Amino acid sequence: MANLTGKQRELFVRDMFSRISGRYDLMNRIMTIGQDVHWREEVINRAALPPHGRLLDLGAGTGDLAFECLRQFPTCRTLATDFTLEMMEVGRARKIDADRQKVDWAAADAQILPFPDETFDAVVSGFLLRNLSDVPRSLREQNRVLKHGGRIVCLDTTPPSRSVLSPLIQIYLRTVIPFLGGLIAGQREAYQYLPASTESFLEPERLAARLMAAGFHGVGFRRLMFGVIAIHWGLKIMDGGKADE
Repeated sequence: MANLTGKQRELFVRDMFSRISGRYDLMNRIMTIGQDVHWREEVINRAALPPHGRLLDLGAGTGDLAFECLRQFPTCRTLATDFTLEMMEVGRARKIDADRQKVDWAAADAQILPFPDETFDAVVSGFLLRNLSDVPRSLREQNRVLKHGGRIVCLDTTPPSRSVLSPLIQIYLRTVIPFLGGLIAGQREAYQYLPASTESFLEPERLAARLMAAGFHGVGFRRLMFGVIAIHWGLKIMDGGKADE
């Protein structure tokens, strides 16, 4: 599963998310004890959109980040993209108040974005990067479609650091989450992929280095939930410019 590469990985991931789409949001709330809502609030806050700015929610799934963007920045223009149609169908069917139903939806591969250069003021993603077969390529694409001064903000799982809590974290990742996935979503295998892909993903420091290699400045990150989650951010600036802290 997590060790698949290239086209095999893409096909596995698409099929997996299509199967869990109906219970995806519920499982996220249960697995994170509702904390994922607050993490997404922070992601959008860090995007720092200007009035009437354009945001790309990449690998949007059911649109949590896109809807949060409209909550914080009601005048923004938000595009939610994913390559799993079933996830987007769930998002489009969500019962959200009229003000927040301004999300546009489009199918897109995060590694080959079908948008012109310098289109968006911010690009955000939630639990996307660890599922990609070519993270550097996706980061370069995100840099390309950002306007100068635009921001990237990524929320994802990350290999937990060694600590006294490591045994409990391993039990939660390898036993509790697959059990819940089988019980609630009827997809134990899909929720075995989650801990496997988390443990094989880049550590926060290495992902930060990938962001810098893709051309981002002012790169930083913050660990959350005992080190199993991280939010990364960066800024696209003109060569020779300075990044804001």
